Amino acid sequence: MKVLVVGGGGREHALVWKIAQSPKVDKIYCAPGNAGIAQMAECVNIKADDTDTLLEFASKENIGLTVVGPEVSLMDGIVDKFNEAGLRVFGPNKNAAQLEGSKALAKHFMAKYSIPTATYAAFPNGEEAMEHVREKNGPLVVKASGLAAGKGVIVCDYMADALDAVRRVIVDKEFGDAGNKVVIEERLQGEEVSILAFTDGKTVVPMVPSQDHKRIFDNDKGPNTGGMGAYAPAPVYTSELHQTVVKEVLEPTIKGMAENGWHYKGVLYAGIMVTEAGPKVLEYNVRFGDPETQPVLSLLETDLVEIMEAVIDERLDQIDIKWKDAASVCVVMSAAGYPGNYTKGDIITGLDNLPQDVVAFHAGTNLNNGEVVTSGGRVLGITAVAKDIPAAIEKAYQGVEKVNFKDAHYRKDIGAKAIQN
Repeated sequence: MKVLVVGGGGREHALVWKIAQSPKVDKIYCAPGNAGIAQMAECVNIKADDTDTLLEFASKENIGLTVVGPEVSLMDGIVDKFNEAGLRVFGPNKNAAQLEGSKALAKHFMAKYSIPTATYAAFPNGEEAMEHVREKNGPLVVKASGLAAGKGVIVCDYMADALDAVRRVIVDKEFGDAGNKVVIEERLQGEEVSILAFTDGKTVVPMVPSQDHKRIFDNDKGPNTGGMGAYAPAPVYTSELHQTVVKEVLEPTIKGMAENGWHYKGVLYAGIMVTEAGPKVLEYNVRFGDPETQPVLSLLETDLVEIMEAVIDERLDQIDIKWKDAASVCVVMSAAGYPGNYTKGDIITGLDNLPQDVVAFHAGTNLNNGEVVTSGGRVLGITAVAKDIPAAIEKAYQGVEKVNFKDAHYRKDIGAKAIQN
């Protein structure tokens, strides 16, 4: 069959890489793709949010399966449009995608279905939000309610920080329309873990647990980014914790979505804080995470296309999903200045010198006169597979040392928490 992958980042490169391993697939297209994806798929110059043109392309090329990467496309209703045209597409529909598109809606949903999460309040204007901050007078988390590319969450130690965060989100509109509403939460203490799960709206099958590293600098310092690295599996996620998350988070979420008339099919991502009081949901995403997808799919043994088709056909309970008895670590190399202003067009060298079992997933790259150059803030995700986390960390950083571009930045502590655990 022909497969179309929508998107052009590190997550989409990992999806193309895994889909290419399926004997069911004859040809892969990616829109818009990047320099790394171009090595194993035909890149099509269509933006990921241009859903009407994507539909025209998929219809014309008789695409057998479309896999949607970015949340923006899902929020725009790409799945609904493809379904109406009789095309097979992997991902939740527009109504279900609201679970990520509005943090305020997600918090109301969790409250309604007794899904454990931080206490919160949501406000449509800065004055009420600031008054709430003054009343709380302590550590808080301030979030832009809408989509903000993983950057609209501000963790605040003091009241003054939270007041400034509210101003940035809802007054200064630092995150654009995502800040039309602000969510203010209690600040939870603990360790984070990312739980991605396949679901066909009835059955929920969790993937291996992973841990993202959101802050730009080592030891979780500096501003939030789209993710500076990830590893899997995450030791903090014990078998006991797994049972709790499945019963108190994943299954109630899918059941609640169905009760609301939002039949959820695709990948459900629950960002979990492991607190002393048990697991609590920080946020939902309605698609594969980035960069978690890179290490998670590196450990998947089962044919990803088979899983996706089972999800679409609502027969996920008939698939035996298997994982490697190994570990994977992804270290993101970013352009200097990210997540603020950064340069583009710098030549990348060393990609042909990576050690065995190390893959450079391209996140923000282009081809310029035959040379691979930087084109985004997060440039590459150097991803290694090894017998355990320490070995995978060592191998991933060996890969990082082989790759060069001007003023490349990366964290030196990806996976350190796993070793502590």
